[in-house]
Amino acid sequence: MDQDIATPDRPQPVAVSGSRITSLDFIRGIAVMGILAANIFAMGQPFTAYMYPTAFTVPHSAAEGWMWVAQFVLIDGKMRGLFSLLFGAGLYLFMEKTWAKGGTVWLQIKRLLWLGLFGAIHFFFIWRGDILFLYALCGLIAVAIFIGMSVRKQLAFGILAYIVGTLLYGSLIAMQFVADTEVDSAVYGQMQEELLQSAEEDLQDGRLETQIRQDGTYGDYVAHNFSAHTGDLAFVMFFAFETLPLMLFGMVLYRKGLFDGRWRPRSLGAWAWVSLLVGGALTLWIALATKAGGITYYGSLAAFVGWTHIPRLFMVLGLVILLAIHAPTAGGWLSDRITAAGRAAFTNYLGTSIVMLFVFGNWGLDLFGRFGRTELYLVVLASWFVMLLWSKPWLDRFRFGPFEWAWRCLTYGRVFPIRR
Repeated sequence: MDQDIATPDRPQPVAVSGSRITSLDFIRGIAVMGILAANIFAMGQPFTAYMYPTAFTVPHSAAEGWMWVAQFVLIDGKMRGLFSLLFGAGLYLFMEKTWAKGGTVWLQIKRLLWLGLFGAIHFFFIWRGDILFLYALCGLIAVAIFIGMSVRKQLAFGILAYIVGTLLYGSLIAMQFVADTEVDSAVYGQMQEELLQSAEEDLQDGRLETQIRQDGTYGDYVAHNFSAHTGDLAFVMFFAFETLPLMLFGMVLYRKGLFDGRWRPRSLGAWAWVSLLVGGALTLWIALATKAGGITYYGSLAAFVGWTHIPRLFMVLGLVILLAIHAPTAGGWLSDRITAAGRAAFTNYLGTSIVMLFVFGNWGLDLFGRFGRTELYLVVLASWFVMLLWSKPWLDRFRFGPFEWAWRCLTYGRVFPIRR
């Protein structure tokens, strides 16, 4: 397998500059903070409340409806997209270091298998909004098939996969049409009935989760995840046609030198702004249209996954380019803190989920289902403060974040010193 992957297209290992790593860490810090701003609504409220305000267990005010619009345009999908791009860049960075030391792709495969185990534990025992398992699976595909290809081929396959995803996720738009349109046809009527029943089952699961989180035990919560949602762990591959191409785009941008300043065409910043603003304008139009339609269950699902698939790509690419351009000059204490949060992104991602498990469960502070959108934003701000507070002092004293260190030790099969 190593011989198959070590194709003639694979470049010789090159030295990795510190500025490249710092730029990646700064953007990763922005992404991990932004991901919490998206995830918090599925942590403190039933899972479906992430996209569908009616699933909230408390009233959703008119002002919070406009917050939904702002969140949809600025946060939802964009931070995950950034993280996916950076994960792809990180895959190639890791392989550069491995190739330079005479290693093979098997070390990366082992690393991703451990990540998948972390993701499965996270899914069942902490929070089922996990993305690590999906990243591990997509990463394995990327390493097994695409890692040794030329930049041009990686870009071509990434574009092709994203187009396939556009067609696949377009099925959700058809579901919205069937579910939200009055129809006389018996066939469409039956389909509509089945779709509405499926939505009600999802909402009922959210009500059951609320009951468990408010009145049950932690054991009940884990048992529910295993009994009702084991199949969801396989369903995450539905999103592979967004995640995998974004990883390939991340590899391309990394190899072109975006993150260390080697690739800086004069018009790059202008094109990034155009991409960001065009994608943002289209996303705003989708958000306003969805809100005008009453933010139905399938309307919100189609908006989150189907309608915004292309505009989201514009925004993610524009955002990552602008952040990469300006990261080297973003000095100061806040930039240093964000960069440190990015260096410990794995710990901040998992650590936040662990903290929220106790904040919202009745085995902790018992706040699940009690906060509306406004209060949950305050939880996000408090969590950002903690991320920025602990990450830099820790990394001033230790070489890795706690989970980064554990992942590294498991990957290499030996214990690394953690203190500087």
